[in-house]
Amino acid sequence: MKYVLILTASFLIGNDAFAQIPIEVFGGHEKSTFDVMFFKYFKNKENANSKFLFFNRNRVSVDYKMTSTTNLPVYGFTEAISYNNAKLKGLAPVIVGQFSNKSISPKAGIQYVHIKSNFLLFTWVVCEIKEKPNMDFFLLTRYEPKLTEKLNLYTQLELVNSFPTESTLNYTFIQRARLGLKVRTWQFGAGADFTEIGNTAFINSNNIGGFLRHEF
Repeated sequence: MKYVLILTASFLIGNDAFAQIPIEVFGGHEKSTFDVMFFKYFKNKENANSKFLFFNRNRVSVDYKMTSTTNLPVYGFTEAISYNNAKLKGLAPVIVGQFSNKSISPKAGIQYVHIKSNFLLFTWVVCEIKEKPNMDFFLLTRYEPKLTEKLNLYTQLELVNSFPTESTLNYTFIQRARLGLKVRTWQFGAGADFTEIGNTAFINSNNIGGFLRHEF
């Protein structure tokens, strides 16, 4: 884990492409999460966006039922670099490294990104680089329309889905929704996380509460 943190910190300090870092704290009725998720283009010699886009996701979840041996904190780190050619209209090849307290998974696939001042669409389909891999579909969409001169609506939907190629392994479907307000660099409101894991039968869980988000 420490190598991932060092790598992320070196990107943050060593490249001015990472001027804004959004951090979210979410408190639900079952657990709390701490989330840092951003993506920025590397800068070229002319200080303009290059063709390389870096995506970073650091997430920690703490269950209120945690003991010294059960329901321990769950952490995950996702680092991805894509090569974005304007001729591909937002499509790009991407390589992804995912690290958690359970596994390390290198992946590769296709990404699509569309960024506007108040709208974001970011998605990919990637496959693990190993025998009997999982296929992942990730979607992040955010919309922040103006309500007044100083106030915006804040909406975000995230889907994290994993599809095994081995018929006996489990599928994973995660949905995270946020709805609130944005005032300058602060966002706050209500949220809900839903998870379904299984194969022929699924175990469902949810975590409903509120979030506070700040862009540093």
